[in-house]
Amino acid sequence: MKPVGIVINLVGFVIVLAGLGLTDSNTVRLLFCIGGLAVSLFGIIGVLNRAHLAEAVWKTPARKS
Repeated sequence: MKPVGIVINLVGFVIVLAGLGLTDSNTVRLLFCIGGLAVSLFGIIGVLNRAHLAEAVWKTPARKS
């Protein structure tokens, strides 16, 4: 799931950059920016955080020597 989260973050970044090249209107650029940020936040909080918590150090059983 970590690679999927990274790809989602990159897609959000590309959405923000696409807004620069598609239009000269500041309103539309702002909408692209908000949309890209929303996608990136979903990638960070929704996917990457969940994948990290699934492998968290405090959730793994302790090794017995």
